[in-house]
This record gives sequence, structure tokens and C-alpha cells, in this order.
Amino acid sequence: MEYPAFHELYQNSKGSTWQCDLTNKIHVHFNGMVASFKIHDFLAFRRKVSSIDIHQMIFNLSDDFDYELVEAPQAQLSWQLTLCEIVQLRDLLDGTKFVLSLNSMLYEVLGEGALA
Repeated sequence: MEYPAFHELYQNSKGSTWQCDLTNKIHVHFNGMVASFKIHDFLAFRRKVSSIDIHQMIFNLSDDFDYELVEAPQAQLSWQLTLCEIVQLRDLLDGTKFVLSLNSMLYEVLGEGALA
């Protein structure tokens, strides 16, 4: 699904992320669902997912900890995720953040013309 204005940022076995040059949004494709975020909303969503207490989900035997509800109201998104799905989503979001940071650093060091 590569379009001229879309550039893949990161991919794992459960999803991928793309950046749209026209809208300057990050598109997250995960487990059959798609969500679009402005960059600051993406970073807030990543922080929210990173703040989920995985340790508690692993060791608490209550049924209440089998799933975690992950919401991003700005993207009209609500996912009920298992522990494994949360780990996979974290990997996807962390990998995307790394690529965005790396691209930013390269533009800063090399200049915009060097990466064209």
C-alpha cells in the first residue's frame, strides 16, 4: 500500500507505521486496525501505551488483568488488547519513535538536502 506521499517508518509482525507528507500524520496499522495521528498525538498515545503496567498484567491472576483497554480519543480509537498485543504495539510505537528521532537527527546534522 505504498503511495507517493506515504513513507513506511517501521514494521513488525503485527503492523506497520507510515508517515504522510501531505497531511503530516502518522498512520498506525496494527492487528487489522488503522489509526491516524498528528505527531504530538502519536507521541502522547505512545506514552499512554508505554505506561501500561505489564508486570501487573503478568502476575495478577484476576480476569480484570487479561486485557487492557487502550484509547486514543483524538483518533477515535479504542482497542481491547491482550498482554502479547500490548508488547507488539509497544514495539511498533517505539520503533516508529526511534525512526522519527533518527530522521530528525539526520536532518539536523546533515541538512535537509543531504537526505533528498
